Amino acid sequence: MTIVRSLMLFALAALAEIGGAWLVWQGVREQRGLVWIGAGVVALGLYGFVATLQPDANFGRILAAYGGVFVAGSLAWGMVVDGFRPDRWDVAGALICLVGVLVIMYAPRG
Repeated sequence: MTIVRSLMLFALAALAEIGGAWLVWQGVREQRGLVWIGAGVVALGLYGFVATLQPDANFGRILAAYGGVFVAGSLAWGMVVDGFRPDRWDVAGALICLVGVLVIMYAPRG
């Protein structure tokens, strides 16, 4: 159950961080205004809080693993929200990153 909880927290963190960054991007680059930027800043702050809920107590490990989730999640966000179509190298890179997440977070430790 701990692994399932951890994976759910990574997904929630990805939603908050990627969504927050996207909102800031929309507010600045697409000139949607301060409300979008403010909502993005709140979502980015929520990401920082969600990361602290991971069962592992090692900040470096959590953030390193989250980096792989961020890579894959960013491509997925782009596909769903912006109509981005990743090429095979994007997909291969994301899969490599996700394998890295599994190794970093869930490999047996003695």
